Amino acid sequence: MVSSLTQSQDSLNEQDSDKLTRIRHTSAHIMAMAVQKLFPGTKVAIGPVTETGFYYDFDCPVSITSDDLAKIEVEMRRIIKANLPIIREEVERAEIRAEITELNEPYKLEILERIPASEIITRYFIGTPEIANSEPSLFVTDIKPTNNCWWDLCAGPHINFTGEIDANAFKLLNVAGAYWQGDETKQQLQRIYGTAWTTKVELETYLQQREEALRRDHRKLGQELNLFSIQEEAGGGLVFWHPKGAIIRYIIEDYWRKSHLESGYQLLYTPHVANLDLWKTSGHFDFYQENMFDSMDVENQAYQIKPMNCPFHVLTYKHQLHSYRELPLRWAELGTVYRYERSGALHGLMRVRGFTQDDAHIFCLPEQIAEEILGVLNLTEKILSDFGFKQYEVNLSTRPDKSVGNDDVWELATTALEQALNAKGWNYSIDEGGGAFYGPKIDIKIKDAIGRLWQCSTIQVDFNLPQRFEMEYIASDGSRQQPIMIHRAIFGSLERFFGILIENYAGDFPLWLAPVQLRLLPVSDDCREYATSVANDLQKSGFRVELDRSGERLGKQIRTAELEKIPVVAVVGKKEVENKTLSVRSRKSGDLGVLNLAELVKYLQNSLNLTGG
Repeated sequence: MVSSLTQSQDSLNEQDSDKLTRIRHTSAHIMAMAVQKLFPGTKVAIGPVTETGFYYDFDCPVSITSDDLAKIEVEMRRIIKANLPIIREEVERAEIRAEITELNEPYKLEILERIPASEIITRYFIGTPEIANSEPSLFVTDIKPTNNCWWDLCAGPHINFTGEIDANAFKLLNVAGAYWQGDETKQQLQRIYGTAWTTKVELETYLQQREEALRRDHRKLGQELNLFSIQEEAGGGLVFWHPKGAIIRYIIEDYWRKSHLESGYQLLYTPHVANLDLWKTSGHFDFYQENMFDSMDVENQAYQIKPMNCPFHVLTYKHQLHSYRELPLRWAELGTVYRYERSGALHGLMRVRGFTQDDAHIFCLPEQIAEEILGVLNLTEKILSDFGFKQYEVNLSTRPDKSVGNDDVWELATTALEQALNAKGWNYSIDEGGGAFYGPKIDIKIKDAIGRLWQCSTIQVDFNLPQRFEMEYIASDGSRQQPIMIHRAIFGSLERFFGILIENYAGDFPLWLAPVQLRLLPVSDDCREYATSVANDLQKSGFRVELDRSGERLGKQIRTAELEKIPVVAVVGKKEVENKTLSVRSRKSGDLGVLNLAELVKYLQNSLNLTGG
């Protein structure tokens, strides 16, 4: 059976991707060179490539503003036009430390100290105009960089000459604050973001997409549509769901529970805290401690707020001894977890400190893995499709160098994942060695309305927790065996998935998800009694209806409903009151004409059937 979903083909091929990485890496260095020339006394920190461009962090004696970006771009184009060579040099640690100290570049010095002793230390120079027209081959062995060159510690890769960059195919985007090493207790730096492409056409395409992405930004829309907030008085990274956002969350959760119950899952609820020893047994304390909040003292015992749901499901399994006849067990929970994220890493709903995972764990026999994984893929397809996501990329990640479990069980699990994907008919890529230390996994990235990929669904086979917790079942021969544990999430987290939904629909939700499905607009106070009666009848029929109580003129009411992206509005004037009708308009379909209540209910029901409600 071939999936109705299709794998994205938008990724660059390996050669083009490498070229773009080199262009962006060199663009970052050119930007840093330009900034240090234009703003004397500036110290440079880090300047990595990003998914769509690059950035550099600066400790600048003056505040760099967005107005300065054009000036920096002019200097960058001068450097590009000069066609300066990019020269790689291997250096001795003591020699480069002395040189950095003399230059008074404290951030470079810290970066140097973090380079392992076993690694070769390299720096890249941007050469001088005097040697710019020489043959490229000379710069590898014959030309010694001079003191006039700009340089930074870097592992590369870079292009050979600055002139290989199209001067019309890059742009500096914005300036932001950033703490050194992401630590809010350290120096705050100025970060300049930029983007670079191989051609001007590619740049223009990206800038148009970026503008559209800014229009869809869930943080902006969340405020405009009054869906949620991050209240700093309560601490950063904690989400407050407002009534309209909360009703969407309720709809998502209700849909999720029904879908899982129909697919043979049972629901669990587990605590938010547990004795710290549980996290030591699970291994989270050893491997995940830096992402856990500090423990609390409860009657001289250390309790830990949970960063994961998995150990709680394991304890539930261990509450009684199970027979092979009971397996598979499929247990699902919307479990809220808490993880310490640095304030600099927080980002709206996408990166928070408290979030609800749509966690589920399957405990099964080894021979049941492939069938269970296929069942998860089927459920994933149904849920993602119903929420409007029909294109995505799939990766199968295999055993890393450091792992637990024997070869046979890894081979069994990896083969089962492959069999499930093949049976589903989905295309997928192999990420060799990209699996978790405890088992192979499948990751699914969904593509949104403007072509961006978001990591959401994951399916992971786990050999670690069953071993650590000594989980058992009675096999058919009477022996005690260790079950296979499968972790899986489809949304990933409700908060992040909600943020993706907002951006995918630009806040213009389909009827079944819209917090307010219909708003009644009374033309005058004389029409309010009939409008209220209609609203009550529609609410009793299960629709989410509001009555505009502002008292504003009709034009203002219509404009407000448009801004709030209300799917359907119904005008109630004197004629509608007399005829017991409504003048109805849909955001998607336009003017629907004059309908009576029964006709309106039928229209709404038919629309819900078309959109997943």
